[in-house]
Amino acid sequence: MQPRVIQRILGLLLMVFSFTMLPPAGVGWFYGDIGVRPFINGFLVTLGTGLLLWWPARHNRRELKLRDGFLVAVSFWVVLGLFGAIPLALAVHPHLSITDAVFESVSGLTTTGATVIVGLDRLPKSILFYRQELEWLGGMGIIVLAVAVLPMLGVGGMQLYRAETPGPIKDAKLTPRIAETAKALWYIYLGLTVACAVAYWLSGMDPFDAISYSFATVSIGGFAPHDASMGYFDSPLIESVAIVFMLLAGANFGLHFYAIRRRSLRPYLEDSEFRTYATVLALLAVIVVGYLYLNRYFGSFGEDFRQGLFQAVSIGTTTGFTTTSYHHWPGFLPALLIFASFIGGCAGSTGGGIKVVRFLLLIKQGLRELHRLIHPNAEFAVKIGRRPVDDRILDAVWGFFAAYVATFSLIMLALMATGLNQITAFSAVAACMNNLGPGLGAVGENYAHINPVAKWLLCLAMLFGRLEVFTPLVLFTPGFWRR
Repeated sequence: MQPRVIQRILGLLLMVFSFTMLPPAGVGWFYGDIGVRPFINGFLVTLGTGLLLWWPARHNRRELKLRDGFLVAVSFWVVLGLFGAIPLALAVHPHLSITDAVFESVSGLTTTGATVIVGLDRLPKSILFYRQELEWLGGMGIIVLAVAVLPMLGVGGMQLYRAETPGPIKDAKLTPRIAETAKALWYIYLGLTVACAVAYWLSGMDPFDAISYSFATVSIGGFAPHDASMGYFDSPLIESVAIVFMLLAGANFGLHFYAIRRRSLRPYLEDSEFRTYATVLALLAVIVVGYLYLNRYFGSFGEDFRQGLFQAVSIGTTTGFTTTSYHHWPGFLPALLIFASFIGGCAGSTGGGIKVVRFLLLIKQGLRELHRLIHPNAEFAVKIGRRPVDDRILDAVWGFFAAYVATFSLIMLALMATGLNQITAFSAVAACMNNLGPGLGAVGENYAHINPVAKWLLCLAMLFGRLEVFTPLVLFTPGFWRR
């Protein structure tokens, strides 16, 4: 462990993050609202704290070790959530408690999209923009962005990238240098954001809404500048644009890279995880639309199809946009959609959940065990595509699943101990650990009315989900701290 090196990195990252508070201040100045001063104060506090951390350790330029990377990743997400809450806590409108400000900040940065704010349509533009910006920054990961910048400051990045990048296989690099990998990911991310914003604008949104919703769409975040979320526009065209970009953002960004480089769609068609991802969402949409139609819920097949398809893609990719109160839908549909969020997006995407590739490996491993029962002496290999998967990766996937279930269960029981009912507690943990946002029961619309202890527990669930359980859990093992 290298405390001084970690201190230097945290100081640098905080200083970089402080500048993200200036664009909302600019938006507030442009629109003439009252939300400028909290962002200036937040910028000064965050920059000053980063400088105080960095200055005493500025000459410690040794390479990060793997353990340092894990500690930086966890520490920075916790620190980032706290410092990101400063403008929200200082704002006059909305008037948020410290708990609510931290909840909103962590929810944005982890791209969860769960909100405690009611009356979004009346908020200053600066606050609305800041919430969307937090999700956009968190989408690909602040640390992955920093990996592209820190090499210029004399800091190696591979350890941070391994700790932050979602998915079971974290050593694959798109380009030979890790900084170039981070830049490639961000160019794709930025390109999708610009394309999404332009598409929203051409579909009828004003420029502010187009930019705001593009941030939340490409980051698979789900925050919206309107209480009615995507339903505010009541536009099939806008919803179609959202569906396309949610699907793209939920796919592995490595596939986008290879598809662009090869100028072909073959990387998508040849990828087992992407095919599974598309199949799961298609089946989910068919079931949801079919059940709505059988129950004549919206009165016409066209409306059942429109609402069912949008919610299936939005919840299935863990984006969390809504066009209607899906938690009031008939029968098993609300629970089915929540369960779909457990699968989530592909590894290497901005989506949450367990990830499609892990889900696929769990299914294949389960089928292998069934075959072994019938043919106990036979050898069966688990394959992704045509490549056999190493047993160590399978062990890691099962270990992740066990850790996920255990963490989920403990947080859910703790929420129930604070007074939440079973449906609210279960769906709240699912929505936060899967970085989804909207839940069922008392958290179907927002999280404003649950108790403060529950909000802090859900902040923990969001961080565990964003860092994929193992990254924070490893800090609690004695071996991690042993020399």
